[in-house]
Amino acid sequence: MDHTPHVLETPHGSLDFRGRCLVMGILNVTPDSFSDGGRYLDPAAAIAHGQCLVADGADVLDIGGESTRPGSAGVEASEQIRRVEPVIRGLRQAGVGVPISIDTQSSAVAAAAIEAGADIVNDVSGVRHDPLMPELLRRSGLPFVVMHMQGTPATMQQAPHYEDVVAEVAAFFDERAAALEAAGVDCTKMIVDPGIGFGKTTEHNLTLLREIRRFVGRRPVLVGPSRKRFLRETLSVEGGRAASDEDLAAGTVAVAMHIALARVQIIRVHEVQRIARMFRAHCFVGS
Repeated sequence: MDHTPHVLETPHGSLDFRGRCLVMGILNVTPDSFSDGGRYLDPAAAIAHGQCLVADGADVLDIGGESTRPGSAGVEASEQIRRVEPVIRGLRQAGVGVPISIDTQSSAVAAAAIEAGADIVNDVSGVRHDPLMPELLRRSGLPFVVMHMQGTPATMQQAPHYEDVVAEVAAFFDERAAALEAAGVDCTKMIVDPGIGFGKTTEHNLTLLREIRRFVGRRPVLVGPSRKRFLRETLSVEGGRAASDEDLAAGTVAVAMHIALARVQIIRVHEVQRIARMFRAHCFVGS
C-alpha cells in the first residue's frame, strides 16, 4: 500500500506529488562546490540564476552555502547565513513564488533561511549533525529532507562498505523517522534521499538507482544524481575515454527518466531546463 502523502504544503506553494516528478534546481552559493562553486557567490548573480532556474521549469529551488563534495570541510553557520540569507530574501522580493529549500546541517542556518523565506530544510546529515535541528523542525512544521550518508563529507568516500546497501539505507530512514517522531517532529513531512554519491562506491550508487522502487510508496523520495562522479566513472568505462560534460548531462537525463518511471517524487539537478522539458514531453506522450 502507498502511504506517501499526495501533497505537502509549504508557505510558498504545494509540493504536489500526484503528477510528474518535481524538479529541484540547485543553487550553490559557495566558492568550492564540485560543479559550480564560485559562480554565484555574488547575491545579485545568485538571485538572477535562481530566477532563470524557475523560468526554466524548476518546481523547487535548493540553496546552500556549504559545499558537501567529497573531502570538503565544514563552514561556520554565520558564514553560511551571510551567503544564503540575502539570496533567499532577494528571490522573494523579486517575486519568486516556488518553494525554496535550504541545504544545511545547521539549525541556526535553517532558522535564518526560514525567516528569509525558505520552506523546506534539506539536511545531508540525516538530522544527526546538529542536536538542535529536531526542535527546529518540530517548531517550524515544515517539510524536511533526511539524506543518507555514510560518514561525513570529509570522510565519506574513504572505503565505504555495506553488506546490503539498499536494506541498510532503508533501515536508516526507519531509524531516523522513529528518533524524530520521539522528539516530536511530524514525520508525515519527511522526504527521504538515499544520498547518491555520499559514502557510496559507483556500484553502490548504481544498485540504489536500480532498486529505487523499493523506497517509493512509504515516504516521498528525492534523488540527486546530477553530475555525480559515478556517472563520470560509468560512462568513461563504457566509452573507453574520459566522460565529457555532455556525457554527464546525458547521463543525468537518463537517470532522471529512470527514476521518474519509478515514481520518485523529486529530482535534484543542475540542468533544470533539460530535465523539465523531458518530463513535460513524457507527460504529453503518456497522457
